Amino acid sequence: MIDDEALARAGICTRLANETDIDVIHEAGDGAEAVTLIRELRPDLIFLDVELPEFDGFSVLDRVGHEHLPLVIFVTAFDRYAVKAFEAHAIDYILKPVSDTRFDETLRRARELVLDERGRERARGRLVDGLSSLAAAGTPDTAEKSARRTLVQRFVIKDRGRYRFVKADKIDWFGSASNYVELHSEGRAHLIRMTMSELQGSLDERQFARIHRSTIVNIDRVREVMSHPHGDYEVILADGTALRLGRAYRERLLGSVQ
Repeated sequence: MIDDEALARAGICTRLANETDIDVIHEAGDGAEAVTLIRELRPDLIFLDVELPEFDGFSVLDRVGHEHLPLVIFVTAFDRYAVKAFEAHAIDYILKPVSDTRFDETLRRARELVLDERGRERARGRLVDGLSSLAAAGTPDTAEKSARRTLVQRFVIKDRGRYRFVKADKIDWFGSASNYVELHSEGRAHLIRMTMSELQGSLDERQFARIHRSTIVNIDRVREVMSHPHGDYEVILADGTALRLGRAYRERLLGSVQ
């Protein structure tokens, strides 16, 4: 459930608690947090408010990226976004306050789609097409929002059966691990479901630098850069970790740490 009002989130979560086949895995109170959680947790379905701090619900879906899109039910106090929501091919658009009958009807439709693999993929395809069409026809307001890049301020990691947040400035470095990224912070490593390209696009380039096709470091953690025979270089972090510096990334890193 994504809503900036705690009571609204609690209301939806209370209703869902009675559904034995549905797990509420997290809540978010603003657009930036929502993007981070959706990318990391990859839910099947989200309940999404339209007016949110940071950026609105439609921008959340744009910034998540098509490959991570869940099915969407909009829940809002404003009817003026209804046309846009249906142009985006959301499952439904519910106005607050939400009646039990209306909620049950929407949940029934959502359940049918989520449980039917073909139906789910068709619904996701329509959502992707709808969002793409809205972006192509975008108004100056939506174009301006799309031009702004979302910088991730914290990451969600699963740790011993619970989810923890790790702030970006607490991270030492990232390493590629097939279709995952290994996040290194305070002597521990955690896997997050993201590619290096996705990760690099969401990081503040003033704080992080790519030093190899499979490695990104927190610039503040760089203690020194050592040269070796035959032109090889290593980046030494504050904790002594030694990482290979690729030639293609050398000039940019050295310029950023001066």
